[in-house]
Amino acid sequence: QVQVMESGGGLVQAGGSLRLSCAASGSIFSIHAMDWYRQAPGKQRELVASHIKGDITNYADSVKGRFTISRDYDKNMVHLQMNSLKTENTAVYYCNVRLITGLGGYWGQGTQVASSS
Repeated sequence: QVQVMESGGGLVQAGGSLRLSCAASGSIFSIHAMDWYRQAPGKQRELVASHIKGDITNYADSVKGRFTISRDYDKNMVHLQMNSLKTENTAVYYCNVRLITGLGGYWGQGTQVASSS
């Protein structure tokens, strides 16, 4: 019903920046929130940042001050600006879309982010 696609991943040096984008399409009536998760090898998927309708944002403590999540409501998109990247930020980043109706989320396939020192 809802399709989610991430883009913008890549390889950057530690201290560099990267901008991720996520686009939702399909049977969308109203999006409650769009979130960014990441999963590093051998680790559980974790929430990085969330953007809730009304421009309420939340960040994992480890990325506060370095990452910024923003929404483009007209395009059903969300972006994650990642600055001062660290090697520990290396992971596959996933976008999750939550609709107003229903609690279930819709996931993208993920985009690889790698930061090397």
